Amino acid sequence: MTAAPPGAPGALRLESVTVAAGGHTLVDAVSLDVAPGEVVGLVGPNGAGKTTLLRTVYRALRPTSGRVLLDGEDVRDLPAKRLARRLAAVLQEIPGAFELTVYDVVAMGRTPHKRAFAGDDDADRAVIAGSLAAVGAGELAGAPFDRLSGGEKQRVLIARALAQRAGTMVLDEPTNHLDLRHQLDALRLVRGLGATALVALHDLNLAAAFCDRICVLRAGRTVAAGPPAEVLTPELLADVYGVAAEVAVHPATDRPHITLLPYGNPPAAAVQPPDPPHPAPEGAL
Repeated sequence: MTAAPPGAPGALRLESVTVAAGGHTLVDAVSLDVAPGEVVGLVGPNGAGKTTLLRTVYRALRPTSGRVLLDGEDVRDLPAKRLARRLAAVLQEIPGAFELTVYDVVAMGRTPHKRAFAGDDDADRAVIAGSLAAVGAGELAGAPFDRLSGGEKQRVLIARALAQRAGTMVLDEPTNHLDLRHQLDALRLVRGLGATALVALHDLNLAAAFCDRICVLRAGRTVAAGPPAEVLTPELLADVYGVAAEVAVHPATDRPHITLLPYGNPPAAAVQPPDPPHPAPEGAL
């Protein structure tokens, strides 16, 4: 897959971001820097706070304390359209997309670049077509979005973010519902854009293969952060995920590769807390 290059990659900084709701602390003083053009993976068990943290970055949630900076500016101080030109989000779903075609969904990505109520011009149509082609979904342009499979929807949501042409992206499980080929295609595409990217992933081997650095969350707190080879150790996997695993350097990628040991005995202490409830978003960009 190929796509037109985005705008200039931004520098993303999270400064002691805390999010609390209903008496629960969902994210607890997380600090993280993502350099321009860097791909950083957010990993951790269910309920670790990955989605909540991403929602705070793209301003769907307000932090209880701390702040998110894009090129030194607090994202909450930026006008919505200006932020949307610089920061794109790939979500796990789009509310209210039931009567839209695939073209309509991807065309949403052009909204920050147009005046209110302006239609698509030839340049917009070219970007939309190129974004759909980049994710292998060009033939779906006229299809109703709500009738697509989960994997097709996911590719369309990635295309929408591409059409936005922002230099910084946050992606919440972009490989969710995708088959093996499209998982690799999606992450190759993100990697090849040159954009700054903060990506929540469940598959640790994909995170190791495609991310420059990995940030591990557990119960809303940062457990470890650094290059995959330094972070993804058997000890960390036992502690955070409660699994026994071997970690070796893959000969083809020179990156860590994790093999779970189905009959291993992880430490009894590596038991995860229950998932905290997620608050309803204030409203995404």
